[in-house]
Amino acid sequence: MSSLSLAVRDSNTMLRRNLLHARRYPSLTLNLLLTPIMLLLLFVYIFGDTMSAGIGGGGRSAYIAYIVPGLLLMTIGSTVIGTAVSVSNDMTEGIIARFRTMAIHRPSILVGHVAGSVLQSILSVVLVGAVGVAIGFRSTDATALEWLAAFGLLALFTLALTWIAVGMGLVSPNAEAASNNAMPLILLPLLSSAFVPVDSMPGWFQPIAEYQPFTPAIETLRGLLLGTEIGHNGWLAVVWCLALTVLGYFWSTSTFNRDAK
Repeated sequence: MSSLSLAVRDSNTMLRRNLLHARRYPSLTLNLLLTPIMLLLLFVYIFGDTMSAGIGGGGRSAYIAYIVPGLLLMTIGSTVIGTAVSVSNDMTEGIIARFRTMAIHRPSILVGHVAGSVLQSILSVVLVGAVGVAIGFRSTDATALEWLAAFGLLALFTLALTWIAVGMGLVSPNAEAASNNAMPLILLPLLSSAFVPVDSMPGWFQPIAEYQPFTPAIETLRGLLLGTEIGHNGWLAVVWCLALTVLGYFWSTSTFNRDAK
């Protein structure tokens, strides 16, 4: 069997292992998933009429269209926190030491975590999107190509945040620290254009909100699904995704290989 075949086989085994863990212990995933769903319902039904004034009016229905793209990205940030916790658990509970004594493709351990996290995050996005549709979100003007581009952006953003979460899990001494270290992945969407336009924020804070990773991705997703202006946000979102993916990959693999020595 070739080295590539062995790598694929071992990665698939690690993927199944991580999915089985998620199925047996769903409470963490559900808790993280409930955060964006509760925020969606809270901001739409409690603050929707008031918040819509900040986007030019239109009432609750207009605010649903505005907020759902941001909550989809926030769902990814929330879900991958579970990845950081899972990786930290593996590193501290001794299972990694056992894997290292076995004849398995070593990078497959991380690949299994990443692939499992991406699948869980995409499923979480679909669920939150379904809740959004149920309460009134519609994207009637988006073409099939725009839907495909939106899905590609969500998948690329998921991959980027997952590798960052894996790195956070590897450098954390325990699961509690991993959860705390990954909290910026939930907090950053709150400081983006997910809930209110950037130009409604204080002037000194607008550059921070505009050029952080979440805002370009949110504005690009809005443009694809709702037909709003994308401008420079499209290439900014792709650059952020690629940069975070490369950073997270090299951070994670170097940390994992260093700890193996």
